[in-house]
Amino acid sequence: MRSRAGDVLIRRFAIRGGALAGVVAVTAFTGLTGVAGSGAGAWASSGPAVRAGAGGGTLADAEVGSRAESGSRAEAVPTGEARESGEPTLPGEEGGEVLFRFRDERITESSGLALSPTHEDVYYTHNDSSAGPVFFAAGSDGRTRATFTLRGAASRDWEGMAASRDPRTGRGVLWFADIGDNFDGAWPDISVYRVQEPSSLRDATLPAVRYRFRYEDGGHNAEGIMVHPRTGRLYIVSKEFSGSIYQAPKQLRTGKVNVLRRVGPAPVMATDAAYAPDGSSFVIRTYFSATVYSAPGEQLSKVTMPPLEQAESIAYTADGTALLTGTEGTGSPVYRVPLPERVLEAMAPTPTPTPTSEPGAGTETGREAAGGGTETADPQEDAGVPFSAIALWLAVAVGATGAIALIARRTR
Repeated sequence: MRSRAGDVLIRRFAIRGGALAGVVAVTAFTGLTGVAGSGAGAWASSGPAVRAGAGGGTLADAEVGSRAESGSRAEAVPTGEARESGEPTLPGEEGGEVLFRFRDERITESSGLALSPTHEDVYYTHNDSSAGPVFFAAGSDGRTRATFTLRGAASRDWEGMAASRDPRTGRGVLWFADIGDNFDGAWPDISVYRVQEPSSLRDATLPAVRYRFRYEDGGHNAEGIMVHPRTGRLYIVSKEFSGSIYQAPKQLRTGKVNVLRRVGPAPVMATDAAYAPDGSSFVIRTYFSATVYSAPGEQLSKVTMPPLEQAESIAYTADGTALLTGTEGTGSPVYRVPLPERVLEAMAPTPTPTPTSEPGAGTETGREAAGGGTETADPQEDAGVPFSAIALWLAVAVGATGAIALIARRTR
C-alpha cells in the first residue's frame, strides 16, 4: 500500500540512523577484528540457534537500506546483523537489472507480483486499495496482454498476490490478499481470494472463491502472502516492527473464519513474500532488502535489493535462480536480482544418505566405531570469544571509567 506518513518517517529514520550506526559499528569492530582475528570468524559462524533468533525483526535492515539508498554496490560486508545471524549480507550482481517496466497507465500502484505458472513470460500484478478487484497480465516487454476482474470480490486493501499449481489438475491458481489493516485490528477479519488462472489471455471476468481469516493473537497489518508449491499451504506475513509469519489451516473453509497461527518471526516492516518454485526456500521483502529462509526462523542469507522509492513486491523466477521485485508508480520497473551462489547451493537437493545396519551409527559412539576414531571439532566452532577480545573490551571499559572519574573530580 502507498505509505502512510508514519511509513515515510520510518524509512527516513532508518536510512539516516542506520548509516550512523553502521559507521559506529565499523569503527568499533575494525579495531576489534585487528586484535581478535579468529574471534570474529567464530562469531560469523554462529549456529542455527543464533540464525533463528536473528530471523525476528531487527533494525539492521536499515543499515542495508542506507547502502541501497545511496546507490552504492559494496561487496559482502560482515555487518552487525551478519555476525548475529551467522551469514553475510550478499548483494546480487550489480544489485540486479531492470527486466521490464509496466507500460499500462492504469497500473499506478503495483502492489503484488507473481509469475504465471502456465503461461511463459507472463507476469501478473494488481493495484493497491480503491482500485477494484482487478488484475493485469503483462508480457516480458511490460505491455498488458489481458485485464481480469474478480466477480463478487471486494478490494478493501489488496496488498499482495501469489501463484501456485493445483496438484490434482496441474492448472495454475492465483491468490489475491485483501489483508491490509493500517489500524492493526480495525477489521474483524481479512480475506484471500482464490482464482483459477485463465487458460487464455483475453479480458474476462473470473469467478473467485473467498476465504476469511483471523489471527489467533489479534489483528495485524500485513502485506505478504505466499503459498507452498508442494503442499498448497497458505502463509501470511505481517508488516510490523516485530513481524510474524502466520500459517493457514491445511484445509481452508468458505463457511467459517479460518484461524492463522504464528509459526515464526519476520523482518521489520515486511512488504511481500514468496516461495521458491521447488519449495526449498522462501523470501521476505522489506523496504530495503530481502531475506531468504529455508524455514521459518532459519535464515539463509540477506540479498541486497535495488534502491526503490516504495518497495512493494517480490517473487522468484521460474527456474528459482533469481528474485523479481517491483515498486509502485506509473511505468514502475520490475528488477531481476540473481540469488547469491551460496543460497543456490543451500537450495540444491541433498543426496539421501545410505541406510546403515550398524547400531548407533547416527550417534557419536556409532561414528567412532564406523570411522575408526573420534570426530575432531572445528576449532572455529568452539573458539568462542577469544581472550584478546575480552582483554581489549576490559581495557576500553577501565579507560572510560577513569576518564569519567577524572571529569567528575575536576567539575566539583
